[in-house]
Amino acid sequence: MKGIKSIKDLDLNSKRVLIRVDFNVPLDENCNITDDARIRAALPTIQYAIDKGAKVILMSHLGRPKGKAIKSMSLVPVARRLSELLGSSVNMAPDCIGDQILTMVGELNPGDVLMLENLRFHIEEEKNEPGFAMELSKLCDCYINDAFATAHRAHASNVGVSSRMTDKAAGFLMMREVEYINKALFDPKRPFAAVVGGAKVSGKLEILENLIDKVDKIVIGGGMAFTFIKALGQDIGKSLVENDLIDTARSIMEKAMAKGVKLYLPVDCVCAPEIKDGQAHQTATVQEIPQGLMALDIGPASATLFSEALSDCNTIVWNGPMGVFEIDAFAQGTMMVGKDIADSDALTIVGGGDTDAALHRGGFMDKVDFVSTAGGAFLEMLGGKILPGVSALED
Repeated sequence: MKGIKSIKDLDLNSKRVLIRVDFNVPLDENCNITDDARIRAALPTIQYAIDKGAKVILMSHLGRPKGKAIKSMSLVPVARRLSELLGSSVNMAPDCIGDQILTMVGELNPGDVLMLENLRFHIEEEKNEPGFAMELSKLCDCYINDAFATAHRAHASNVGVSSRMTDKAAGFLMMREVEYINKALFDPKRPFAAVVGGAKVSGKLEILENLIDKVDKIVIGGGMAFTFIKALGQDIGKSLVENDLIDTARSIMEKAMAKGVKLYLPVDCVCAPEIKDGQAHQTATVQEIPQGLMALDIGPASATLFSEALSDCNTIVWNGPMGVFEIDAFAQGTMMVGKDIADSDALTIVGGGDTDAALHRGGFMDKVDFVSTAGGAFLEMLGGKILPGVSALED
């Protein structure tokens, strides 16, 4: 975060403070919030601004309305929940720009909170349209970005507004996200291991390429592992494979070997004819996956191997499940690896929506050191990319 101010560095007293938060929370069919973790994650920044006498204006997106005002994607339920969490009223604006909104902002008193309506009701938000960013900047004296989950996108509400503001800073959540990931990438306690899973190699290529230069060990599970296993010349039955990336997988393994990075792949797996609950399944070594079956989880020997690989590590970064953990029959590998990471004495950093869900399911959420609120931004930063939403905060 070199060259970037913290919210603590700004004088917020009686100032109009526009805070970009990430309130993209899941809703049920009745528009009730089913998980308020992202709202809770922003509370320290919001409460700090209130305590410092700021006139707080919050902005966020929700869902993908694609420039249309869709009632089911309104932030009204979010404002209601935030009011409950803060123990004070949060006013809801009918839009996020315009004369009416300027008037509402002008009527705020120190300590008041105003929630703007969904930014993505305007197509200009995702296009980082200068005029839209200018309208947002008219609402404030100070700008705070606390939405790390959107930092990998150059939108009007992060890059556009920030480029127009002199008084700008990162919120507490943004600071923690970047600092934890930087700590792992640039100043890790060794041995340093990365546990990478999920379905496809294609979404994790840049991470793996970047991490080879950073880590001592890479553990690969999930469906993506079978592209690597096929690259070793083994038959993998009906298991998921990206044939166009077999050469890339082989290259990654060669680079890891050349740099002395230990790379671990599954040695056994839980197989079934298809991804479906309630069907017959069996455990097989990766060399003996029956024809007509696909690997849907790592097996117990793989979980033991991975556990041993992680046992002496002092820093562990985890992204991606070890199998189709949403189905009980294929959840054990993810749960076993998750428990090993949660019980570790290492600095543990976890990111990605599926991995977050796996932590919740296993009851490990409170046992890891840091859980990122981001998916794409977490992955891109691990992949060595500079995030536009972060760099826009630099003086």
